[in-house]
Amino acid sequence: MEILAELFTIKIIIALSMLAIGCFFDISKRSVHDYLWLVFSGAGLLILLVDPSPIDSITAIGFSLIIAPVAIIAWRMGLFGGADAFALMALAIIAPQFTLSENTITPFTTLSNAAILVVIPLLVNVMRNIISIIKHESIFEGFNEITGRKIIAVFIGYRAKNPQYGFSMEKKYGKIKKLKFSIHHAENQEFCTKPNTWITPGIPYLLLIAGGFVIQIIYGDIILSVLMQI
Repeated sequence: MEILAELFTIKIIIALSMLAIGCFFDISKRSVHDYLWLVFSGAGLLILLVDPSPIDSITAIGFSLIIAPVAIIAWRMGLFGGADAFALMALAIIAPQFTLSENTITPFTTLSNAAILVVIPLLVNVMRNIISIIKHESIFEGFNEITGRKIIAVFIGYRAKNPQYGFSMEKKYGKIKKLKFSIHHAENQEFCTKPNTWITPGIPYLLLIAGGFVIQIIYGDIILSVLMQI
C-alpha cells in the first residue's frame, strides 16, 4: 500500500509539472511543442515498470483514454487547440482518473471542470467593458446593432486599443460596423492586430484544463456532484 501511495504522489507531481510547463509556453508563446506531451506520457508509462499492479493501471489508462476521440473532435472543430487535446490524453496516461476526494469522477471530469471555468474569462470581459463604460468610452461607436447582440458581445469580448492574442469580432458594411460571432481556431486563423477593434480573446485553454485537473484531484467532478444532489 505504501508504494501505491508513493506512485500516486509521483504521478500527480509529473502531471502537475507537465501542466505547469505547458501553461507557461501557452501563455508566453501561444504554442506548446508536442515533445512535452510525449516526454511526460513516456514518464507515466515508465512508472508501470515498478507498479505492483500493472494490469490494473493499464486498464485504468485504457478506460481513461475514452477522452481521446472527444478531445480530437473538439480540436478539429476549433473548440480548443491541439495542445489542449494532447494534454487531456497525456493526463489520461499519467494520472488516469486520479482524485483525493471521495466524489465520483469519470474520464471526462478534467474537461467538464475546465468547461465550468470558462465563466472566468467571460467575467473578465464584462469587467473590462464595465470599466470602459465608467470611463465614458463609447465602446460601440460606429456599430449598428440591437441591444441583445451588444450584451452578448460584452460577455465574449471587448474593444481593444492594441489587440494581442485575440480575434476580430467586427465586419464592415460601408461605414457601418456589425458584430461577428463565430468560433475561431487559433491554429488556423491569425490574431487581430488592428487598433481599437472589438476582439474575442484567444483563451489559453490549457490554463483551464490545468484548473480542471486540480479541481478533480481536490474535489472531483463538479457537474456530476451537483447532478447527484438533485
